[in-house]
Amino acid sequence: MERWSIKVDKDYLKFSAAHFLIFPDGSAERLHGHNYKVFFEIESDVDEHGLVLDFKKIKPLIKKLVDEVDEHFLVPGRHPVLRVERRADGQTEILYRDRRYLLPSEDVIVLPISNSSAENLATWLGRELLARVHAAFPSLRVDRLTLGVEETKGQRGVYHHLRG
Repeated sequence: MERWSIKVDKDYLKFSAAHFLIFPDGSAERLHGHNYKVFFEIESDVDEHGLVLDFKKIKPLIKKLVDEVDEHFLVPGRHPVLRVERRADGQTEILYRDRRYLLPSEDVIVLPISNSSAENLATWLGRELLARVHAAFPSLRVDRLTLGVEETKGQRGVYHHLRG
């Protein structure tokens, strides 16, 4: 069996974001930020031109995606205890136990994740990228997509999607 893939790991595929991680015992990190780096690999058949996918066409999709989360406070919208309220005054209130954050709504992105871990960020970004790839290239059959989010050098969460 033969397999082909493209890998993209460019310095400009990065975003800066604030978050805090909530641990199983209910304790949480202090609010802090990372300069995240994103990389991905797509596996598929090669087309009649010998390409899995043209690099010039896929790179703008991932760049747009990371730019959308750049310089935001990333909040896990599916955490069972954390609460988020978008207020009429343009502010977003985030409540977790005895913590209360009040920020301009345009600075907050509530993600459909249970915690803002590197693994969950990789999963959300990977699923979003896969959806955008399917929309942009409907005839492309993605056999495998791997997407990683590195929060510090040498420390990353990685998502794998396998066509099933």
